[in-house]
Amino acid sequence: MSNPSGKLTPEELQALQQESMANGLAAGREAYQVVKHDLASEDTSLGFNESAIDMINERFTRQLRVGLMDVLRTTPKIQVDRVKIEKYGAFLSKLQAPLSVNTVKFEPLRGYSLVVIDPSIIFSSLDNFFGGLGKGSNPVHPGRMFTPTENSIIRIMLNIIFASLKEAWSPILQLDFTETAAEINPQFAQIADENDLVIVSRFVLSMDSNASEGTISIVTPFISLKPIRDLLRSRIQSSEENDAKDTQWREELADASGHAKLRLLVNLGQIYSSLGELQTMQAGDILFFKKPEYATGEIEGAKIFTAEVGNIGNNVAVKIKEFVQIPPLN
Repeated sequence: MSNPSGKLTPEELQALQQESMANGLAAGREAYQVVKHDLASEDTSLGFNESAIDMINERFTRQLRVGLMDVLRTTPKIQVDRVKIEKYGAFLSKLQAPLSVNTVKFEPLRGYSLVVIDPSIIFSSLDNFFGGLGKGSNPVHPGRMFTPTENSIIRIMLNIIFASLKEAWSPILQLDFTETAAEINPQFAQIADENDLVIVSRFVLSMDSNASEGTISIVTPFISLKPIRDLLRSRIQSSEENDAKDTQWREELADASGHAKLRLLVNLGQIYSSLGELQTMQAGDILFFKKPEYATGEIEGAKIFTAEVGNIGNNVAVKIKEFVQIPPLN
């Protein structure tokens, strides 16, 4: 440093600045890399565990089964698939008219949703409703319209579906439903653009063991659930915490009750006598009765098992034959 004042000259400051910039660029080339990002692509992650929707679907399945049983007097077999996220165009490409395609507003969710019912379910429900076996009908022509009676069955089923959805969503969100349109051709139901993502919940129904299967699909635009993803995430976490507490409680209860003492009585036989005969009995009297084939093990008067009576060494023993159903406690 040649400056006697101890300060850097302008030339020295410029040299330091250039060296610092060169070192920074070199460090940047080593520490960072360019990552390609497509601004037009959409994040397919809802930001919460899709198990939240699966749990709602499980509750919906239980409610739907009860609702259909009350109306049709038959217990339908319902299988629920895991929730699926796909493009709306891909979903439509799998459908074939005629279908009961119902555009529905799920208040307060954004946008519109679809409830799609296969005709086989409609025909099976119609047959059941009028006392048939629920066998349904053969495939119909793509241009066939639903009859007024079939539309009445569709209306009944939609009311059951809406009530079941309302109950299934109630722990998370209070939903109201408004039907805005009904079609037989899914191509006319445009709730989203072809490349927009939708959430598809699919339920496979069979009204009878001999009936053909059909599906009910509930389709919700991906964007509709994004505003409530935090609520869904918190609910699934809360449910998991409750499940863990329930498991711990059951284990503690089982451990505590496992050490409880019970009086087990082995009943070898019974006789019936009058009060007068009982009063005249004396020591040494012999009582005759028919020995049952098996003895019974009882706790507090409730029969638990039947058993064979025998001996092991100098001890009388019983060998459990089978357990019997315990009567319910009043």
